[in-house]
Amino acid sequence: MIIGDMIISSLEFPGKVSLVIFTGGCILKCPYCHNPEIVDGGKSVKKDKIIKKIDNSIEFIDGVVITGGEPLIQHEDVKYIFKYSKSKGLKTKLDTNGFFVDELKDIMELLDYVALDIKAPFHEYEKIIGSAIGDRVKKSMEACIKADVYLECRTTFVPCLMEIEDIIEIAKNIYADAYTLQQFRDKNVLDQNLYGTHIPTRDELINIAERIKPFLKRIKIKTAEFGEEIIK
Repeated sequence: MIIGDMIISSLEFPGKVSLVIFTGGCILKCPYCHNPEIVDGGKSVKKDKIIKKIDNSIEFIDGVVITGGEPLIQHEDVKYIFKYSKSKGLKTKLDTNGFFVDELKDIMELLDYVALDIKAPFHEYEKIIGSAIGDRVKKSMEACIKADVYLECRTTFVPCLMEIEDIIEIAKNIYADAYTLQQFRDKNVLDQNLYGTHIPTRDELINIAERIKPFLKRIKIKTAEFGEEIIK
């Protein structure tokens, strides 16, 4: 399995301490990607080593998170890890960009939680990130809803690439248990032309969140300064 790293964290799975596996490789090249070092791959690790890490951490963790990169590039390996995790009574969470619809459906019964990136209004994907995958992402969202898995949709607000109206458009057209509006940071991004781009403030994100409250049942914002906050 190609991974970037493995860490234990209390941040990636709300309310739980989890082993977080960062998979290498992604089919997208989002300019603002905050894990650019693993977009083109990572290090090869035998699945047995990952299983051993789960076993060695079992007394300290509540769940396993597989994130990326894009995990479902390695669909069969991800399925193997999640199946083992469930056999040990652990909760499971997948972070995905929504491109691999069939692969997501195939492992849905092994998932407790899906975090789905909504990078743009579905019809604006090519304009904003350069890849016209909006229809696939929408189908992934619909698959999660049909399966009744807990679904968090999340968007990174990048002022130079999108407008506030784009966030409103997203909010009107998604269905999720929670929606997280994330602060763009101009450090460690794939496209170095974004260095120096305006970083949205907490107050700016709160103001956007207030505007989309009529369309969503639970909204959070996430900033470097204050972490994750629920907008009530």
